[in-house]
Parts: sequence; structure tokens; C-alpha cells
Amino acid sequence: MFVIDQVGKIWVIKNGEKLAVPFMDVTSKLVPLDPGYDERGLLGLAFHPDYKNNGRFFVYYQLPPRAGGPQMGVNWDNLSRISEFKVSANADMADMNSEKVLLEMDDPQSNHNGGTLAFGPDGYLYISIGDGGAADDVAPGHVTDWYLPNAGGNGQDIDSNLFGNILRININNGSPYGIPADNPFVGKNGKDEIYAYGFRNPFRFSFDMGGDHKLLVGDAGQSLWEEVSVVTKGGNYGWNVKEGRHCFDAAVDTQVLGSCPMVDNLGNPLIDPVIEVNNAANPIGGRATTIIGGNVYRGKELKGWDGKYIFGTFSQGFTVGDGELFMSQTSGAATWNYDEINLKSHPDDTGYFLRGFGQDNQGEIYLTVSSMLGPSGTTGKVFKLVPVNNKNDW
Repeated sequence: MFVIDQVGKIWVIKNGEKLAVPFMDVTSKLVPLDPGYDERGLLGLAFHPDYKNNGRFFVYYQLPPRAGGPQMGVNWDNLSRISEFKVSANADMADMNSEKVLLEMDDPQSNHNGGTLAFGPDGYLYISIGDGGAADDVAPGHVTDWYLPNAGGNGQDIDSNLFGNILRININNGSPYGIPADNPFVGKNGKDEIYAYGFRNPFRFSFDMGGDHKLLVGDAGQSLWEEVSVVTKGGNYGWNVKEGRHCFDAAVDTQVLGSCPMVDNLGNPLIDPVIEVNNAANPIGGRATTIIGGNVYRGKELKGWDGKYIFGTFSQGFTVGDGELFMSQTSGAATWNYDEINLKSHPDDTGYFLRGFGQDNQGEIYLTVSSMLGPSGTTGKVFKLVPVNNKNDW
């Protein structure tokens, strides 16, 4: 089992024990992280579907910025990079000299980096990229889009940069990668790498291991709503015209705009999420600082959970680790119902800041958590969701 540590390391867990030496360590390459709170670092990891034979894997991380900036007098914050590495002769250690840089982006702000890498059932590598950071998609480095009522718009832009998108690339051909021929903007106006667009910060996404292999993306909201969407090729998921299912006002982001378009400038509908969760800053009430996208359960241990989508929230505020877990149906309905999961060990919440999910080859689900708000300390843990077999079990 491999575990991403935001500070720049990938750890191996064997037989329930963490090995003393990390599989990979890119801490010396990273942009300096703020130990109090930071969204940068080592964010994503994906193994090639044929990793057993070719030893290829892929990571996503942030380096110090290159010279220049998005406008005069404003410097880039960091350099976001997706790279390929290979495992060394020792299966528990990466070959740090094998790095092949696939994609780099000059990032205007420190937040909203997206961060997930995953291979789809089609064998292509999918990458989630946030809108560039700051707030409301309107800061330096956030280009003007087609929707004039809201300034800025990396989420809606498909020409100028790769921010605010789910990307899909072919890492089995091309230099340094190829473009799948059926990507939506191949041969048209728009970046060829884009698979879907209109996202704010799609931090965590996953493919369902079973069923019709849905692509489920958790997208962090601004001040009012968090969302989970079923993402399809060429889809526009609304940001910053909409936040969740509601018209977004970039000028006053705690109120809903009276009206907004239902389609974009290309005639594509703005697709609403299947799950919407109120943000903690929502005036009508809420308890999510941000959504953490999870996985569809396909294991055997938790009876009655098969086909249910398990997701959560980072926390309910920014001082205490009290992220929550939820379970949703995965029907074809436009809106999915969901319920809170109550754990025997932590009845009201997880008791930690929830940072991500994992899934093993048997479909069982794991949580990655920490007691610290930022990338600091040694309180990080990996938990496995297991059934309570009798009332005395913990």
C-alpha cells in the first residue's frame, strides 16, 4: 500500500507497518510549504495499469516558481508539475533519477491546485487541475471568459490555460505524451488536453471500480456550496457562472445572483452536481469547509454498502479536526440522496481533518487523516473502514 504525504514523501505500508524509508522523497524539490495551512505539495500519485511489468508511475507536485508572473508586478506563486518516474531494482524504492517531466504550469496562486491523478478504464491518465487559486476565479492570472457579469474565468476558459479542468492524456505514445483522438477539443478551438471543464478546485476524484465506471469528482465550493459531480467527456460543470446548482456572484460571493445562463458560449449546458453540501460559511447554515471526494464501495466486508459512494468533508471549521463521512446512492437521478456515516470509534465525526480516501484492489475503503490543519507534525494516520461485529468492538 502506497500513501501520499503532502510534505513530499510516498510511504509504503507492508503487513500493516510503515517502512522506515519512503518509496519516494521529493521534499527538496518542493516549493516551501506553510506548516500552518497549505494546499501545495505532493498531491497526486497514479501507477501505470501495467506497473507490474513496466514500473512506471506518475506524480503531481509544486516546485518554486519560475521567473515572471501573470501580470506586471505580480510573480507566479509556484510551478505545478506532472512527472513520470520508474521504480528502482528495489521494489520498495523509486528511481529518483528517472524523472520525465510531462506537463508544467506556472501557477498564479498557492491554492486550488486540484491534485488527483488516476487512470481511467480506457487506459488514459486523468488529471484534476484547479482554477489557479485566490477566490472567486478573479485574481491576477485568471483570464477573462465569455460570461461578462462575473470577472475572471479560468473555470470557463478553454483556450488560454489548463486551469479549472479535468485533463486526459495518453502516456503510452507521444513526446512527452499523446492526446486521445476523441478528446472534446481535438481539431477545435480549445486545449486538446481538456476532458471536462468548469471546475473550481477538483481536489479528489475517482473512478467506480464496478458498474459503469462513473467518474466522480468532488469540487470545492467558494462560500455557499460544495459539490460532487458525475463527469462526462466535454461537460461544463459551471464554475464560475454557478456554484453548485446556484447562480454565482463573484462580486459578493455570499449571496446568490438573481439569474445566469443555463448554457455556455459553445451551447454546452452547465451541468449541475448530483450532490450538494452547504459550506460552513453559508448564511443559511452549513458545516463543510470543503468537500473531499471519495470512492464507490466495491468491497465485501461492509454488507449492504456495495455501489454506495463514500465521501466526506475536510472539517466543519478551521480550528478542530472534525471532518465527517457520508454515504450516497449512485443512481441515475439528477440529485443523489446522502446520509451521514456514524463510526463506532468516533460517533459524531472522524475526529480528524479528513484529507483523502484510498481503495484497495478488493474495493475496501481507507481514510487519510491528520490532527493538524497544515502539512506539519506526525499525526497523519491511515484508517480502514470495517464493520462492527459486536457492541464491544472498537
